[in-house]
Formats: sequence, C-alpha cells, structure tokens
Amino acid sequence: MRNIRLTVEYEGTGFSGYQFQPEDPTVQGELERALSELTGAAHRVQASGRTDAGVHALAQVVNFHTGSDLPLKAFLHGVNSFLPDDIRVRNVAEMPLDFDSRRSAVGKTYLYRIYADPAPPVLLRSFTWWIYNNLDIEEMKRGAVLLIGIHDFAGFRSAGCDSKTTIREITAVSVTREENLISIEITGSGFLRNMVRIIVGTLVEIGQGRRSADSIRELLKEGDRGKAGITAPSQGLLLKEVFYEDEPLEIYP
Repeated sequence: MRNIRLTVEYEGTGFSGYQFQPEDPTVQGELERALSELTGAAHRVQASGRTDAGVHALAQVVNFHTGSDLPLKAFLHGVNSFLPDDIRVRNVAEMPLDFDSRRSAVGKTYLYRIYADPAPPVLLRSFTWWIYNNLDIEEMKRGAVLLIGIHDFAGFRSAGCDSKTTIREITAVSVTREENLISIEITGSGFLRNMVRIIVGTLVEIGQGRRSADSIRELLKEGDRGKAGITAPSQGLLLKEVFYEDEPLEIYP
C-alpha cells in the first residue's frame, strides 16, 4: 500500500462544504469520484479539516491509501482531468504510511477578507464579506493581539462544536488594509468549529466601535459565546496553509 497526499485548491461557492454528503455536492465527494475514475477503485479521502459550505481553500491537504502503482505525475494530471473547474490538485506527494492529514497537522493559517466600501463588490462578492461601515483598523489590531497565546476559546465556537477541549494556541494574528480590502490572517495549532469566523465577527464589531478591543480579554476569561461577535459569513474565509513536520518520500511537481 501507498499513502498519497494531495494539496488541493478550491472555490467553495458551489459546494455544501468539504465533507461528503450523499445528496449534495461536496469537495470530498468530487475528489473521491475523480480518484475512482482514474484508478478504477474506491478511495476514502481524509482531509486536514472540514470546511463549511462556501469556504474556500488555497492549500487544503488530504491523503488516502492506495494499492495503485500510478506515478505521482499521473495522480496530479489524472485526478485534475476528472475534477470540476472549481477544484484543482496543486501537488502530490508520497508519504510514510502513518501520515494522517488531520492528526499529523501541527498548525494552520486561515485568511479572512472583508470588502469595506459604501458599494458592494461585484468581482469579489464570492470571496469577501461586504461591510458598509468604515472600520477602525488600529482598534481591530489591538483586539487581535490579545488573542495570541494559549487560551480557552470556548466563547469563540459554534453550538455544534464537539471538540473535547476548547484550549487552543494562536501563534499569530494580523489585520491589514489595502484600499478597500481588509485581510485578517490567523495562525494557530488548531481551531474550533467556526472559531475563525466568530473571531472575525468580533473584530469587526471592535472596528465599528460597537465594543472595545479590551472586551477580548473578558470573552476569553468568561467563555460565553453569547457575548462574542456574530459569525462572519463563510465566503470571506480561505484555508491558506496547513503545516506538518512529516517529510514526503517523493513529491511532484
């Protein structure tokens, strides 16, 4: 058996999230269908994490075990030939048999983009959250810094989150602006369900002057989801990178 890792880019607009659903289009469903077309065998694809409906990925990582002897080049070009235009495999690697795209991950970076302008965007409408209000970026930065470190993020998870612990480590948060586009980038050891989108919703409320930057301290201390900001819309979120310590046995290209 071989353990194959795929790095996958996709636009989540037309999908009901990553995880397979029998009645709805999903990224996992399309990947497994394409692999079946290529190899003639069924494969179950494991991802570094599930993305919700409408969420995009620049570098989602998945892996699967296979008895196929196809070269890595064939997996890249062959799988892509059977995928829809909104999903593409960017590179392929053969990994040690014990590599697991979810359990082996040591960190992730998410990027959230906001379009701040009186008029909503057209070309970026599927990739940003439109905010009419002018946002105070400096106050958002003040709040963002307070998230860095090891904290209990119970107040920043959705009701459906079933994680055994709500303790997570955030290693970096940045808030930048270029003309009308505001980017919030968050790197951490792991994330709770909807954690990034709730953080973004809270930072936006800080930027709008509806809460203080120091309110982040209280939210982390109390762990009350009802006191945090709204859950930001899914279309502004992008899984940018997943980090691993495992070295590939071979990689293409």
